[in-house]
Amino acid sequence: MGSAVLLGACASDPASNDPIEGVNRGVFAVNKAVDTVVVRPVAWTYREVMPDPFKDRLRDFLNNLKTPVVLANDLMQGNMDRAGVTFERFWINSILGLGGLIDIASSIGIPRHSEDFGQTLASWGVGEGPYLVLPLLGPSNPRDAVGLVVDYALDPLTWILPAGNNQELGYARLGTDIIDTRSRLIKVTDDLEKNSVDYYATMRSLYRQRRAAEISNGKAPMPTGMERGPAYPGQKTDE
Repeated sequence: MGSAVLLGACASDPASNDPIEGVNRGVFAVNKAVDTVVVRPVAWTYREVMPDPFKDRLRDFLNNLKTPVVLANDLMQGNMDRAGVTFERFWINSILGLGGLIDIASSIGIPRHSEDFGQTLASWGVGEGPYLVLPLLGPSNPRDAVGLVVDYALDPLTWILPAGNNQELGYARLGTDIIDTRSRLIKVTDDLEKNSVDYYATMRSLYRQRRAAEISNGKAPMPTGMERGPAYPGQKTDE
């Protein structure tokens, strides 16, 4: 097993920037198994059973909770215009949108955008580093992996929810976000897997394209079908 992993890594195409491809493919396979056995069935049931208005309100609420992290990254990138939009959206949706349950801001022409610390590091000139597949979290790289940790620390709810029994609310929020995001990607990922000669390589390419589009704030094209987020739980979505 170890020899196969090493051979896979050595055989990796340098152009793919995936020097530990053998290891990454192993993690990818485990992630896919967890998704197949647990995450996808739950997400499919959620998609089929829950009414669309309920799912939309839940998604709006979850997106509103992420606003402080988006705002922090807008500010760290020195983008005052986008920071102003994020701040305005937060107060409009929190007050007029019943705590964020309704995205009033988008309906009046103030669209949502997403920022994370991985994007902030990129704006500071930090390179992505080699491609990585993280356990359960999926496609990433060292820069974005650091970004996940920093965004977690930047989220005010990280420090509020662990107090007492509130920690369970944090787990509920994460689980709901994972299932909702996955439910919106079922058709896309099913089609990708069905039509890909190498599903792993396809996901690697799409992840990089999507991150390039996010980092450029939409100047680079977003891969078709990936507008709603990556195929793995734990990663953010722009829906």
